[in-house]
Amino acid sequence: MKRRAGVLLNVSSLPGRYGIGGFSADAERFLEEIGGMGFKVWQTLPITATGVGDSPYSGISSFAGNYVYIDPERMEGLLTEEEIAAARYPGDIYLTDYAFVRKAKKEMLRKAYARLDETKKAEMEEFKAEQDYWISDYAAFMVLKEKFGDGSWAEWPEKYKAYSAELKQEILSENAEEAGFYFFEQFMFFRQWKKIHDCAAGYGIEIFGDLPIYVSFDSVDVWAHSELFLMGKDHKPQLVAGVPPDYFAKDGQLWGNPLYDYKKMAKDGYSWWVERLKHALSLYDILRIDHFRGLYEFWGVPAEAETAKEGKWYKGPHDAIFKELKKVLPEHEIVAEDLGLIDEKVAEFLTKCGYPGMKVMQFGFDGDVNNPHLPHNYVKNCVAYTGTHDNDTTLGWLLSLDNATRQSALDYVDCDANYGWASGGGYCRATKAFMRSVIASCADLAIIPMQDLCGYGSDTRMNTPGVAEGCWRYRTNYTAMNNVDRDFLRKIIRIYGR
Repeated sequence: MKRRAGVLLNVSSLPGRYGIGGFSADAERFLEEIGGMGFKVWQTLPITATGVGDSPYSGISSFAGNYVYIDPERMEGLLTEEEIAAARYPGDIYLTDYAFVRKAKKEMLRKAYARLDETKKAEMEEFKAEQDYWISDYAAFMVLKEKFGDGSWAEWPEKYKAYSAELKQEILSENAEEAGFYFFEQFMFFRQWKKIHDCAAGYGIEIFGDLPIYVSFDSVDVWAHSELFLMGKDHKPQLVAGVPPDYFAKDGQLWGNPLYDYKKMAKDGYSWWVERLKHALSLYDILRIDHFRGLYEFWGVPAEAETAKEGKWYKGPHDAIFKELKKVLPEHEIVAEDLGLIDEKVAEFLTKCGYPGMKVMQFGFDGDVNNPHLPHNYVKNCVAYTGTHDNDTTLGWLLSLDNATRQSALDYVDCDANYGWASGGGYCRATKAFMRSVIASCADLAIIPMQDLCGYGSDTRMNTPGVAEGCWRYRTNYTAMNNVDRDFLRKIIRIYGR
């Protein structure tokens, strides 16, 4: 990797008038702003379609994009001004309102779809042909989701539970108009995303995307490819995903995702995984694989278990998927999310793969000067963070520490606690000191969350692992962006060669 610095901000957290961030002029202004500060990377969370709940890590498709990011103002003449205005959000600009957005954007897209001319239809057909590997499965799945009241595919009538190519064709033929809507939804998503990606490239910014290791049970992936998962004949998972007890959760985390049948996947060279990675790498310049250690060995929990503590480790495919990927895509940038429980065997696996791992400065203050998350211990081949989307903001984290640990952290970044470290017009000196430490480190890529650029506290935290409600709602705005200390950031990015 090249030596760079970047900003972490999900698409949903961008400014805008529609209740959520999106592929809008506001996104392009954000790219212009961070480019002007000297940042060369924008990191976002997964942008794939989500199901129940608002987590970008609970997708209903590994390939389809999330329609809530489509911008009403960029519908290429398919909407009236009144229809665009109807999608605008009348409430709080500081939080995402997913319920409002889903309804408003769906209505907006249906109106636009009804006005497609022959030219647009031809362009959409060309797009469908390019995305043939997944898009017809997605359209059929969504038609059935709507037909059966948005319930899980496992609750559908028996005829529709068992996927086949013949069943899919029957669904598409009998519901051609409705299936066409979902083709159109994806056509507009990818068309608008390309414009944002091209804009980023114009500012010399690479987009750093994210890929959850697992997919949701109620997803087109599991419905259409159930043979690739550890499923029983009753269409129910035998084992589900999670992680053992760790820093984030004393009972571990019970994610509930179905687990892959890697023995079956190996028979065709892990083609589903290879297609998934190729697709993601076509959307982004850099790709983070979440919970990377799960490819070495994964934590499987009995489906009926109440907590993740009841699970155990199972062998994964190791680097076999990446050997297959390199046959079709020799050059690619992948980052391994290697946080949590990493033993010596997993560490050796990560080294063998060669992909950069992650370091999070907040994890460094356990009293051990050899802690790998302290900047003086970083290796060059890594991505360093003040905190990730799963952490509190730096200011919020500092305020939550006991006095001794906080003092140790402040001493490390040479910030005098008796000199107003938590003051300064909302842009705290300690947060600046932590950002400087990460950017000054030898890590090839240094990433700073937008909340830390603003010096914000816990009320702007993006996610708290294990907490089901109230997460994923943070949004930035132009007041926040205008208060960022650009001179400071330009200076440290220049001084430390990023």
